[in-house]
Amino acid sequence: MNKSKVFVIGLGLIGGSLAKALKGNETLYITGFDPKKETMEAALDLGVIDRAEPDIPTGASEADLIILSAPISGILDTLDVLAKVTLKPGVIITDTGSTKRVIRDKANQVLGSEACYIGGHPMAGSHKSGVFASKADLFENAFYFITPEDGEDKAKIRQLEEWLSATRAKMMTIDPETHDQVVGIISHFPHIVASALVHQLNRNPANKELDLPRLAAGGFRDITRIASSDPYLWQDITMHNHDVLLKLFDDWEQVLHTIKQQLVQHDSTSVYSFFEKAKNIRDQFPVKKTGILPPSFDLYLDIPDEPCEISKVTGIIGKANISIININVIELRESVSGVLRLFFQSESARDQAMRLLKDHHYNTYLID
Repeated sequence: MNKSKVFVIGLGLIGGSLAKALKGNETLYITGFDPKKETMEAALDLGVIDRAEPDIPTGASEADLIILSAPISGILDTLDVLAKVTLKPGVIITDTGSTKRVIRDKANQVLGSEACYIGGHPMAGSHKSGVFASKADLFENAFYFITPEDGEDKAKIRQLEEWLSATRAKMMTIDPETHDQVVGIISHFPHIVASALVHQLNRNPANKELDLPRLAAGGFRDITRIASSDPYLWQDITMHNHDVLLKLFDDWEQVLHTIKQQLVQHDSTSVYSFFEKAKNIRDQFPVKKTGILPPSFDLYLDIPDEPCEISKVTGIIGKANISIININVIELRESVSGVLRLFFQSESARDQAMRLLKDHHYNTYLID
């Protein structure tokens, strides 16, 4: 059987997971390249790819599908390299970048007419990184944006979606401008807000006296979780979607100004409406759905303050071969039920652990 050749450039968590998922399609032959030699060797040893390529031109010249998986700046640089390569007529080039307009513009500028660029953005991630963390089901049930331009060859779009169907992701086709606006609102700007909240806590003069980070381990920790993301990655993302973010800053400042003025005026009715409207909107969000921000699969439970009690809990879960990725003893429980918080890599692992602990008469809680 003649197999279509897929060339994945960048074999970290996303690129490696895409390669693994696409290997589930028996009609595809997966090759790969990574600038880190040890990563490429590991990808080959782990069976992530079928063949390692010595360089980008060699792998790209015979590929039917080229996937660019790197930070946005790296994708832009790789497009310059591909512009100098004689590619197969009709080759499809896609990417995994978090913003689409700047990559689309670069592709239109440097690629020849024989190559078909169709942007892509799989909305999934993990607390781990690198090829060793890659897994074939990383994108299952997650949103996967496909961002063709108006007038794009529909047969090419269908072909790309058919190949990517091995990821079992939920494909969503939108234009690059809409994509950047959407992820700016729901992903990029929230990262800025979360980081700003951490800066605000750190600037507070009570920080040293009261150990605010320890007190902030409850709800504050939850709403600022994404501030722990890779700084280089988020510098790259925000700089390449800056115009959308600057507009969102104007909107955000208006929201803050409004609630500030309501407090200045002691307008309790308006303050109540501010929180009521937010609650009503938030309560309409889908429950247990994979969204744009990385999900958190946490389980809370009550345990008595007795020796070896935590080890009993972890032993129950460990005997079932369920991995716990982190544990947190909650001291500030203003809005949280339970005294122990367990972090899991997937919803199914969390739910299985919850059933086991309930069988052992532990009180467990989920927080939507």
